[in-house]
Amino acid sequence: MSDKTAPPAMAQADNHTSTPPSDEKSISTEAQVAEEKKADDYGARPECFRNTFQELLFVFIATMAMAMNPFLMGATTVIPEIVARALSMNQAEITWLTASSSLASGSFLLFFGRIADLFGQKPMIIASFLLFSIFSLAAGFARTPISLDVLNGILGLLSAAAVPPAQGKMSKIYGKPSRRKNAAFACFSSGNPVGFAAGMVFSGIATQLLGWRASFWLLAIIYLLLGVAAFFCVPADTAPRPALSLPLLRQLDPLGMLLTVSGIGMFSAALSLGSSAPEGWRTPYVLVTLALGFVLILVFVAWESFYPFPLMPMYIWRDKNFSLLMAILTLGFMAFPPASFFIALFFQRVWGFSALSTAVHLLPLAIMGVIVNVFAGAFLHRINNKMLMFVGAGSYTLSFILLGLNKTSSSYWAFCFPSFLLMVVGADLEFNVANMYVMTALGPDQQSIAGGIFQTVTRLFTTVGFGVITAVFDAVREGEGLRRGYYKGDENVGPYAAAFWYATAAAGVSLVFVVFLSVGTQGGGGRKGKT
Repeated sequence: MSDKTAPPAMAQADNHTSTPPSDEKSISTEAQVAEEKKADDYGARPECFRNTFQELLFVFIATMAMAMNPFLMGATTVIPEIVARALSMNQAEITWLTASSSLASGSFLLFFGRIADLFGQKPMIIASFLLFSIFSLAAGFARTPISLDVLNGILGLLSAAAVPPAQGKMSKIYGKPSRRKNAAFACFSSGNPVGFAAGMVFSGIATQLLGWRASFWLLAIIYLLLGVAAFFCVPADTAPRPALSLPLLRQLDPLGMLLTVSGIGMFSAALSLGSSAPEGWRTPYVLVTLALGFVLILVFVAWESFYPFPLMPMYIWRDKNFSLLMAILTLGFMAFPPASFFIALFFQRVWGFSALSTAVHLLPLAIMGVIVNVFAGAFLHRINNKMLMFVGAGSYTLSFILLGLNKTSSSYWAFCFPSFLLMVVGADLEFNVANMYVMTALGPDQQSIAGGIFQTVTRLFTTVGFGVITAVFDAVREGEGLRRGYYKGDENVGPYAAAFWYATAAAGVSLVFVVFLSVGTQGGGGRKGKT
């Protein structure tokens, strides 16, 4: 037998083990399709970024734009007792230290959304960061309660100038539903609750080391650095800008903005001043302010219904899920920031904590916030979002019940610690679900409007929440409520417990609205929220 002739058995084996070229091509094509499908599901890096580092830095800066007002609110949450002693502030002035920024921010968000379209998103982000830094520096030198409250209001206004352009940039860059978009928007959404918690921690440390003024100076340093970084990493604007004209200025709806500021401001001010006024709620200026604020809010709704260029188009509320999500989120924000403010007061006034100790005991809010947002980014597209909203509202409710049961003699670990963990679960899950619904389930023409309304409503009603909780706190402190039964013998805790039971009621009502939601999973590769 010749060496060049293969044995029949071997030739047969070779035929069985070798793959025909057509089969190889088929396997290669299938593998390529599977790989492309996997990449498409996660989402490729947007072309406007040179590398992943620039993308990460941009998302961080956008998140810090979202965090600007919550960071400020958190910073002022742990210092009220110290500032009150230094500047001789009454309870209403203490409350407005935080509430003024929410009012200004909520009132001007939609207005600055229009301005961003006119002057460009990137310049708005940079300018708002740098001006926020300058006025934070000025707030650190305030000498009177009124000047500090006013400066905080200006800081709230500047924070409103940062959010719409940052959210607009995020929406344009991450237009297609994907896991990458989920992760980016989970990070962006975390700016609200995590910014609030981080503000409390950093402010507590700065106050302990250098005094309460240092908390504002720290804000100035942080946003100065962010403003410089934004110049280099925020992608340039590509959309053409409309020419400045009188018809264009009419689209800013200045009367609508004025009605919002006046109506919500007067209504909230009357709520916070009612108990401390000379004749209580019967004081003429309290009644007039309350009634006038309510009337102006009604006038605002009527004005927006027929004005051709409304700040808040009423048609967006026809979307059932959007309206329900806003109701749930609003009730949560009427409870979460005010309750956090009063638990910080409780720590300092009743338990005698320093600013640093207060910040350390509030640290679980920040840590849990990071964990929940990582979870949301990974599983928002896999878990039914109605169930997540139910978990969020339920967590809110249980957290405030625990705070309501907390007494002077109670253990921090038994009541406050689990309450803080649950509180952040509620805030972050609700915020992520609502934000993703706006970004995926609504049409492109509705997203920017709904996103602006989403931010505006939550911040305005945070101010209302501060007004209501202050009224409850003052009423119980001046009366005889919550001094019997469970709270008998603990005279200090009554007003704080009443404030937390108000928060429990607000969160409990939100559970009812969750029942009527019809939101499924959101944000999967190419998928929209199932409704």
